Amino acid sequence: MLFTRAGLEQSTSEALARHRAKRFAGLGRVADLCTGIGGDLLALAATGQPLVAVDRDPGHLRIAVHNAHVYAPTAAIDARCEDVRAADLTGVRAVFVDPARRSGARRFSPGASEPPLDWCLALAERVPAVAVKAAPGLPTELVPPGWEIEFVADGRDLKEAALYSPALTSGASRRATVLLASGAAPAATLAGEPDPPDPGARTVSDPGAFLYDPSPAVTRAGLVGTLGRQLEAWQIDPMIAFLTSDQPVDTPFARLLRIETSLPFDVRRLAALLRTMGISALDLRRRGLAGDVDTLRRRLLPDRRELVPGGPAVTVVMTRHHDQPWAFVCTSR
Repeated sequence: MLFTRAGLEQSTSEALARHRAKRFAGLGRVADLCTGIGGDLLALAATGQPLVAVDRDPGHLRIAVHNAHVYAPTAAIDARCEDVRAADLTGVRAVFVDPARRSGARRFSPGASEPPLDWCLALAERVPAVAVKAAPGLPTELVPPGWEIEFVADGRDLKEAALYSPALTSGASRRATVLLASGAAPAATLAGEPDPPDPGARTVSDPGAFLYDPSPAVTRAGLVGTLGRQLEAWQIDPMIAFLTSDQPVDTPFARLLRIETSLPFDVRRLAALLRTMGISALDLRRRGLAGDVDTLRRRLLPDRRELVPGGPAVTVVMTRHHDQPWAFVCTSR
């Protein structure tokens, strides 16, 4: 395969591109607009469908076609070096567009791109099946009704959002996808409607024996409530995304922790408790509380020589409960 630094930095990962390409399977001729070096083109080529690749950078376009043929040597690719606004979409059954979200070293503000998001969304008036790659920080109110927004995380790292026109949706307006490092399936997906804006409509109660730290794809998609219903779990605070339950349920959509101690947040009390536990490692998680994590770590564990080899690895979760600063001392299940 061939790359340029700029092209590789903005290219879709192989696992994510393959996940997205499944949406286009069986649709027929697909246009990949703003092709770049072909991160998505190579996954689309592997589906065996005829493709149109459009990019105004002749070097990137040649690299994209080369890279796609590494994966699918016989792929039929109509490469066009032109501005995507001038692209003739006659005979095209579906469109994927990855607009630029930066110029050189300058990143555009969330929701800004070139071509603009409005132009990308308007492609659905010409070709019903349209997917648009977007930054994960995209303001969701910019997406028209009837479109689906999918937030994708690779492990715990939130990578991007993708917008799907009504012809490509599966009935839900939000989707959270986690790419998996191993297992039978390459990705896990949670779909549903976003949580109600009224905090009073959410299921909130005291903490149980276990704590779930949802994937950033789940929180960004607004599907914490959907995940809670799936796990028979509830929130400890209506404004905080942590979930809790009495029984543990393994899930790819959250990190599962066992709550060893639950107490009002107090640095001195926490530090004293940790010294008695003989811990081997300390991880800090913070949601809903101000404060610098590194400073708090130094106050909780001022001397790393206090770590005990073979002792429990502990996660201290700093958050809010009953509208008060709260802490959970947790171990992995």
